[in-house]
Amino acid sequence: MFYQVYPRSFADGNGDGVGDLDGVVARLDYLEMLGIDAIWLNPVTVSPMADHGYDVADPRDVDPLFGGMAALEQLIAAAHRRGIKIVMDVVPNHTSSAHPWFQAALAAGPGSAARERYIFRDGRGPGGHQPPNNWVSVFGGPAWSRVVEPDGAPGQWYLHLFDIEQPDLNWDNPEVFADFEKTLRFWLDRGVDGFRIDVAHGMAKPPGLPDMTSLDNRLLRDKDDDPRFNQPHVHAIHREIRRVIDDYPGAVTIGEVWVHDNARWAEYLRPDELHLAFNFRLAQAGFDAAEIGEAIENTLAAAAIVGAPPTWALANHDVGREVTRYGDGEVGLARARAMALVMLALPGAAFVYNGQELGLPDVQLPDEVLQDPTWERSGHTERGRDGCRVPLPWSGAAAPFGFSSSADTWLPMPPQWAALTVERQLSDPGSTLSFFRRALQLRRARAEFAGERVEWLAAPGDALIFRRGGLVCALNTGEPALRLPDRQLLLASAPVVDGRLPGNAAAWLV
Repeated sequence: MFYQVYPRSFADGNGDGVGDLDGVVARLDYLEMLGIDAIWLNPVTVSPMADHGYDVADPRDVDPLFGGMAALEQLIAAAHRRGIKIVMDVVPNHTSSAHPWFQAALAAGPGSAARERYIFRDGRGPGGHQPPNNWVSVFGGPAWSRVVEPDGAPGQWYLHLFDIEQPDLNWDNPEVFADFEKTLRFWLDRGVDGFRIDVAHGMAKPPGLPDMTSLDNRLLRDKDDDPRFNQPHVHAIHREIRRVIDDYPGAVTIGEVWVHDNARWAEYLRPDELHLAFNFRLAQAGFDAAEIGEAIENTLAAAAIVGAPPTWALANHDVGREVTRYGDGEVGLARARAMALVMLALPGAAFVYNGQELGLPDVQLPDEVLQDPTWERSGHTERGRDGCRVPLPWSGAAAPFGFSSSADTWLPMPPQWAALTVERQLSDPGSTLSFFRRALQLRRARAEFAGERVEWLAAPGDALIFRRGGLVCALNTGEPALRLPDRQLLLASAPVVDGRLPGNAAAWLV
C-alpha cells in the first residue's frame, strides 16, 4: 500500500506557504494511522521548479524549499521507526537547464564533450533556422529550442520533450549512466528504499531522430508508433539500473511506463528490469462497468505475461482527481468511494494520492494562479495539472486549514474545503476518510485478501462482481439496485438495504 505525497501540497512545516519535508514528518502519525506501507515522495531535489521539481539541477541534494538534506534524513529515520518505507522520484530522461552540465554545454559550443551529454543538433533548412525534426513537446509546442552560441550567433538546437527548461539527456553517452548510478547509490546509501522512475519508457532515442507521423503529443496513444518513447534499447538502460538496485536487498523500482501494447509494456517488468510499473488503464476508464472490467483484465493480463505483480492507481499528480472525473459533486464522490473498494480488492500494489482519502475534487483555479508549464506552452488552451495539486486541508474552518501558518499558500485553497478537513472527517464515522481507514485496515488484516487470481462472477451489464481468494467485490455502475451474492457484508461504500447495493456503489463480501 503506497501513499503518494506531493510535498508542496501535503503539509507546510515552516510557514512559507509551500509544503516541505518537516511537514511530512509532522504528519507521519496520520499516515501510520491510515495503515500504509510506503510513501512515494514526488521530487524534492534541487530545482528551479519550472516543472515543480521534475527539472532537476542537482540530483544528489535536497532543495532548501523542502528543508534541505537534514530534513530528508529526519523523514527517512522517522518513517522507518514506524515501519514505513520511503520511495523517491528520480528523473533520468532530462535535467534542468540550470544543471551544471547543461550550462557547460551552452558555454562549450558545438562538437564539445559537454554537448554530447545532451541531444544537440544542427537545424534544418537555410541557416539551420528550422528544428532538426518535427517532434512536439508533451507540454505543447515544439520539442526543440535554439541556442545562442558563445560567439553570439544563432546556433544548434537542443531537444526537450517536456518544458524548454528540461533538456533531454543523451543516454548513448556512458557519462550519463555513470552519473545516474552515483545518484541511485547516493540515496540508497542514505536509507531510501527505492525509486519511482519518471518517464521510464523515455531516455533512449531512435537513430537519426526520425519525424513523428502524428503530431499528437499525448504520452499514451492508441498505437505505440511514437519515436520519442519506448525505443528497444531503453531496456538495456533498465537492466543497468537493476544491476545497481540489486546491490541493495529489498530496494524497489517503480516505472512510469506510458506504453499501450501489453507485450511491449510487460518487457519493462522482466526479472532483470523494473520491479513494478504503472499501468494507467484503470485510471483512464470511465465509470462504466464494461470499461472498468476491461481495464482490470488488461492490467492483469499485461502483468501476467512476465509474472509481475500488477499495480493500481485511480489518481496522481498528473492524472487528476477521480471525484471530478467521475462526475463531481455527490455523484462523483460516491463513484470515487466505490472505485476505491474495487482498486483495493485487486491483487498487487495499490497507490493512493494524497487527498484521495479525503474525497477531494479538482479545483477550478483562476487563470492568474496557474503554474503548470502546460498552461503557457499550450498558449493558454490547456489548463494543466494544478487543479489536482491544491494543498491538503487539515483542520479549522477557513483557509489555509492547518496546511500552513501562512494564508498565502502556493495554490489557493477553496473555502468549501472546510467540510473536508482531516480533523472534521476523523470525527465523522461516515466520512470518506473513515471509510478509507476501514478499507485499508481490512485489506491489511483479513486473510480473504491473500488471493492472487481474479475470477469474474455473473452480473448484470451495468455491474461487476469478482472473487479474489475469499473476498467478493461487487460494483454497481447503474441506477437499479444490485442484488448481492448471499454472503456476509464486510464493507460497502453506500448503505446496503435488504441485500441490495444501490447505484454508484461497491461492496466487499466474505
